[in-house]
Amino acid sequence: MAEVLEGSSTLESTTVAINRTATTVKGGRRMSFSALVVVGDRNGKVGVGYGKGRGVPAAIEKAQKAAKRNLFTVGAKAGTLPHAVLGRFGASSVKLIPAAPGTGVIAGGTARAVLEMAGIKDVLTKAYGSTNAINLTKAVVDGLKQLRSRESIAALRGVEIESSQVDEMLDKARKTMQETVAAAPAKPLKAANDSVKPAEPEVKEEEPAPVAEAAEAPAEETPAAPEATAEQSEAGEEEKSE
Repeated sequence: MAEVLEGSSTLESTTVAINRTATTVKGGRRMSFSALVVVGDRNGKVGVGYGKGRGVPAAIEKAQKAAKRNLFTVGAKAGTLPHAVLGRFGASSVKLIPAAPGTGVIAGGTARAVLEMAGIKDVLTKAYGSTNAINLTKAVVDGLKQLRSRESIAALRGVEIESSQVDEMLDKARKTMQETVAAAPAKPLKAANDSVKPAEPEVKEEEPAPVAEAAEAPAEETPAAPEATAEQSEAGEEEKSE
């Protein structure tokens, strides 16, 4: 939950993480706490602070004072980033990508706190490496400090850019796109019942194969048994009588 800081009507603070440490001494265990706090006005100013104390309220108060000293201005434009950027700190790195209006802050709880306090409403993020809360917040801060607007880059290069010319070019591009879309012929929509039927394969009628005429083979005449001669018949009768 963000709370308004005392003595400032615009700055708000949110506590990202609270850690507890214990030291063993002669009399027992001595507790101490550390707090990570993000301070911002939700309009381009944000700062991150880290503080330690014997109690949680003392640690948060120290962190808020440190965050106030670390305030800086973010070069956001129209609720999002002017370009993509990669912030690094330690073993953590966070990639910040501009998003279309209505996307929202797509980020985890640690990176979300910094981006919302900076007044960024539409952004995409991706974290790599360590997910330590302190490293992630400082990586996001490093990425936000790298942002440069078109005017600042033009000033560094010594080039003058008239915003009216840029707006005219954008308007012409939009009109050209609208005219192209309007001039394109509209294709008739098919009804839901008009489903595309697959093409039926063509069946070719096969011609019947010519039947080969069986050749009539001449019947073979069986040879007749030779007639027994008279001498052979007499010899057979004698053998039977013997």
